[in-house]
Amino acid sequence: MVCSGECLGWQSALEGEAGACRCEEGRSEGLGDKSARSCPPSTPYSAPLCTHRASQPARPLLSAGSQSRCPPCGRPQKPREEKEKGTMEVPRLDRSSMSSPTSPCEDVIKNLSLEAIQLCDRDGNKSQDSGIAEMEELPVPHNIKISNITCDSFKISWDMDSKSKDRITHYFIDLNKKENKNSNKFKHKDVPTKLVAKAVPLPMTVRGHWFLSPRTEYTVAVQTASKQVDGDYVVSEWSEIIEFCTGDYSKVHLTQLLEKAEVIAGRMLKLSVFYRNQHKEYFDYIRNQHGNAMQPSVKDNSGSHGSPISGKLEGIFFSCNTEFNTGKPPQDSPYGRYRFEIAAEKLFNPNTNLYFGDFYCMYTAYHFVILVIAPVGSPGDEFCKQRLPQLNSKDNKFLTCTEEDGIMVYHHAQDVILEVIYTDPVDLSLGTVAEITGHQVMSSSTANAKKDPSCKTCNISVGR
Repeated sequence: MVCSGECLGWQSALEGEAGACRCEEGRSEGLGDKSARSCPPSTPYSAPLCTHRASQPARPLLSAGSQSRCPPCGRPQKPREEKEKGTMEVPRLDRSSMSSPTSPCEDVIKNLSLEAIQLCDRDGNKSQDSGIAEMEELPVPHNIKISNITCDSFKISWDMDSKSKDRITHYFIDLNKKENKNSNKFKHKDVPTKLVAKAVPLPMTVRGHWFLSPRTEYTVAVQTASKQVDGDYVVSEWSEIIEFCTGDYSKVHLTQLLEKAEVIAGRMLKLSVFYRNQHKEYFDYIRNQHGNAMQPSVKDNSGSHGSPISGKLEGIFFSCNTEFNTGKPPQDSPYGRYRFEIAAEKLFNPNTNLYFGDFYCMYTAYHFVILVIAPVGSPGDEFCKQRLPQLNSKDNKFLTCTEEDGIMVYHHAQDVILEVIYTDPVDLSLGTVAEITGHQVMSSSTANAKKDPSCKTCNISVGR
């Protein structure tokens, strides 16, 4: 029997040498199972060309100038024609090398080592993501603990059985904003976020201002996962769902706001009084019910969402801006037609501390800066000392108190609207109450006003 040349055992002639066949037909000539006959060099066999797809990578022969071989069948491939001069060869995509559907953003978060941030829908106990397999069971996280909560980060840890623990390569953390029952039902729901994290020692830190907002309630659940060689995942059951709330801006974040506010504060103008506008009924109530003393009240939720003074600090709101041409307070007000005026030195003096509280706008061209004046050692002073950046009363960009020739002189920033909060009671007998001659402009009120989250001037990268 003579070899037909169709077998995959055929070895092409290299540099004029005879080819050799190691197929069953070649051995049937009686040369023995471990022998091979040589095909005549005078009539070398030329194997059929490969008909597989051109996208299969070629396997080159050992000698220069020889034909390359197709990996699936071993047959020679037709050499590619030389591309014409001036033309561009379009590269082919080798889809066989594409792996799992995870994102390539490795190590986005330093402590967390995120591999991907994906959308998920936590329905049922098993993950519904494509490319995730459900095979051998992995330990289910339980007894989840959240700690070290800030406005844009938290630490998470949990317990789990030691069974198959060494197979865990990743953790899936399913993070969602807690649904507000009073929210607008027509508003789009917040998109849930799945964090795919490498398995690191617990507790681990989750940090990211693009999916964590300050003072916001969240729910969280965890899965353990084992990444397979093909890129798919074996996953555990979901853990129980727990709730937590992110924190306020820290001093570091407020310092960033402070630096932004200093850029646009503008030149300083003189002032002589602080003033507070209200309705006539308010001042009648203070005289009759509080012995003539205005009492501190909890600040509303206007301004930055992460401000540590909103809903917590108690104080009395005052204004101090003046008209640049008169040096006196404006005659219009959004808060009422009656105004209490008090000499600046009675509220702001060397016996008080000055703090930066917030910087925001309300979808308008002008911006607001909140300052806090607190008598030294008062409860308000202790509150601010722990949470707010303290300003030098004699040298800052917003409100200063200096002494010139034995007289206290006061200045305020021209290009921002200052809202001053005084943290102690103020007796009406220290100033005067009179009706203003201007208008009550209600549209200018900042009561519970929400900050514009899109403004690049007054927002920082840790939420609104």
